[in-house]
Amino acid sequence: MNKLKKNIYFILNIYTVLYNYALLIYKKVQYKSYPKINGKLFIRGQGKIILGNNTIFNSSSSANPIGGDVRMVFNTKQNAIIEIGDNTGISNSTIICHEKITIGSYVKIGGSVKIYDTDFHSLNADLRMNTKTDIPITKPIIIKDFAFIGAHSIILKGVTIGNKSIIGAGSVVTKSIPDDEIWAGNPAKFIKKI
Repeated sequence: MNKLKKNIYFILNIYTVLYNYALLIYKKVQYKSYPKINGKLFIRGQGKIILGNNTIFNSSSSANPIGGDVRMVFNTKQNAIIEIGDNTGISNSTIICHEKITIGSYVKIGGSVKIYDTDFHSLNADLRMNTKTDIPITKPIIIKDFAFIGAHSIILKGVTIGNKSIIGAGSVVTKSIPDDEIWAGNPAKFIKKI
């Protein structure tokens, strides 16, 4: 029985590797080196995804033990760009890009983080009633090198997170954060300098 389990695990692992490889080709994901992927990625949309060297994605419930989301999701609107630098690791998070999201090098993004560069819908109720006028506001997001985003945080449109800055777990980031600072809360507020 133990040998059967190992064989099944081996076959499933090969299937997952082939699935991810085919998905990256089909979605025309550009990369300097093939990313390390634990689990199956989910990629939707016609935008561009550009990956640096040695990126790591956890995308399964077994790859990230903290709970929350069970896969890594990329959703890029046509003409939108997600760019991720070298040696960056992201766990079971959702990145939705309607314009541009830039994530630097050596960034750590915890489980179940949400990064949205759009409001998804108009903030005007009258405009939301009609799909032709329901046009959301979008603004680019920049997460600079060595930043650390704690699990279950939400990063909203137009935000820049500074070099080496830390976002506490469960925070909602609605405005830009300078380099070398710790912010946390809902909405995120300054805690201290690093």
